[in-house]
Amino acid sequence: MSSAPSLAHYYCSYRSTASGKSREEDVPRVLLHFFPRLLGSFSQASLQFLRTLFEGLGTISYNVSFWYQTMGTSQGGTTTPYNLSALKHGPDHLLVLVHGILASPKDWTYAKAELKKQLGGKFLIYVSSSNTYIKTFSGIDGAGRRLAEEVLCVVQKTKSLKKISFLAHSLGGLFTRYAIAILYSSGSLYSSQHKDAIHSDDENPDKSERISSLGQIAGLEPINFITLATPHLGVRGRKQLPFLLGLPFLEKLAAPLAPMLTGKTGRQLFITDGKPEQPPLLLRMTSDSSDLKFISSLAAFKNRVLYANVSYDHMVGWRTSSIRRESELIKPPQHSLDGYKHIVNVRYCPPISSGGPRFPPEAAKAKEAAKNAPNTQNTAEYHDIVEEEMIHGLQRVGWKKVDVSFHSAFLPFFAHNNIHVKNEWLYNAGTGVIAHVADTLKQQESRSLIGASL
Repeated sequence: MSSAPSLAHYYCSYRSTASGKSREEDVPRVLLHFFPRLLGSFSQASLQFLRTLFEGLGTISYNVSFWYQTMGTSQGGTTTPYNLSALKHGPDHLLVLVHGILASPKDWTYAKAELKKQLGGKFLIYVSSSNTYIKTFSGIDGAGRRLAEEVLCVVQKTKSLKKISFLAHSLGGLFTRYAIAILYSSGSLYSSQHKDAIHSDDENPDKSERISSLGQIAGLEPINFITLATPHLGVRGRKQLPFLLGLPFLEKLAAPLAPMLTGKTGRQLFITDGKPEQPPLLLRMTSDSSDLKFISSLAAFKNRVLYANVSYDHMVGWRTSSIRRESELIKPPQHSLDGYKHIVNVRYCPPISSGGPRFPPEAAKAKEAAKNAPNTQNTAEYHDIVEEEMIHGLQRVGWKKVDVSFHSAFLPFFAHNNIHVKNEWLYNAGTGVIAHVADTLKQQESRSLIGASL
């Protein structure tokens, strides 16, 4: 496995929130060597006590969280210690679960246990903890950097890892897109061949496998990039933020109020961040720049999947979570696919040749008008220009699009939390979605094993 970038070359950092302030300290490698052995000698009750103690002190770090996760495996909602000797030859596939806005690792309790049951010991299922609660307000770029550092630490500590996948919910999908651009390394094979592969209009989904051999994420082979109800096109525009009911006067108020409630992240989601002459972050994240390869890093994955709620999602609209234009939204089937309740449609969309996104002068002019003297006309004009350019950028890679409909669920209005089963008792309508995710991961793993044996 090649060395990952030097964000954590000699030390892995951890965050402490004692006294209400965030600070970073360095953990010498000698401690990282003995710490897992120490935890391995503890009983299940002792491990739970330590975890509770750290949480109570407000100093739990994602490094401690990592060791708690890797020292145990979920079985029926409990955690039992791993066999340390098994870890030496252990998991070779890292699956990172990333939660959304104002959330925590607890959101993945059901999904982690179910995925562990379905995927087995070859997967290390790690739940990100570097962007909990109000940390999600610090900006997509800031959260993406923290996630990238966290992933690097996990990779450093688990030498058996060879492959990496991501499963992200809501805003976590945007954090992940930023993080993989940081973690991406093209290797010696990056060339015009790679660029041609990104722009290809080949309808064969296996084409992505040839692309993926040309790049790594954190020094590992990228396999799956999966998002659940993620606002890839932001939340500005008609019904992109459904609880505003598509009413123009509410959507007009939402954009200036968003930064007051959700900080830098709010400006980025409403694509009002930056100076008028500068493209917003979400538009920049649909193309490669000199320092961050946003599209190349996405193209490196063998499998890219979008799960999108077609209705009843009060936070994220169908269009933005499935990267579609309004004209491309066709009434979905009413019946679920066999074996996957509430999954109503699956479609592969091949990459489309495009010159890539632009930020033309008319977009800058519309952005300035939308920021300084917003009205229904200029805000709609600005959003339409930017959204179309974002779609141009993101459609240069192929996507499998999975439509989810909770119209027949007992509590359909909880669609945004149902889709990843945030709580097993209240949001269990989404168990079919998690089952579909598990089978998607297993199918891709089988393909990788077959390919490696040829």
